[in-house]
Amino acid sequence: MDIIKALLKELAAEFNTTKKFLALVPVDKFDWAPHEKSMKMKSLASHIAELPSWVSLALTTDGLDFAAAPYEEKHIETTDDLLKLLEESYAGGKAELEKANEGLLSEKWILRNGDQILADYTKYETIRHSLSQTAHHRAQLGVYFRLLNIPVPGSYGPSADDQNF
Repeated sequence: MDIIKALLKELAAEFNTTKKFLALVPVDKFDWAPHEKSMKMKSLASHIAELPSWVSLALTTDGLDFAAAPYEEKHIETTDDLLKLLEESYAGGKAELEKANEGLLSEKWILRNGDQILADYTKYETIRHSLSQTAHHRAQLGVYFRLLNIPVPGSYGPSADDQNF
């Protein structure tokens, strides 16, 4: 099995599904959240849009230290900004993955916050984690849509809004 080809296929599929979701994020609901502990819709959507860039991050670095490089949310003002961020994140991740070899995938990648180790992965596991995070957070966005009566696109098949249920 060619792991790189499989990851490229999965990355493309997640990108296409994610693009359908992000195209529906309404600007007038950017500051909306279903609960006080939930992310605002804009923060959630921008995080989803940048997740494909974790593929290139995994392949070009040995880790990320939030203490040394604190997270800064991307500046987003419109739905088009979200889609542009997704396109750029996907293009960068795809390009790095196309250049990678399977030996690189077994190298270590560490996510930390100073001395606290948050994740001790291989580069392959980091890529898989970013793909899982995409599906997880996209599902959260689907709940936001449902609560706001925004039709939810299908992810791995049709949704209830894609069919006459």
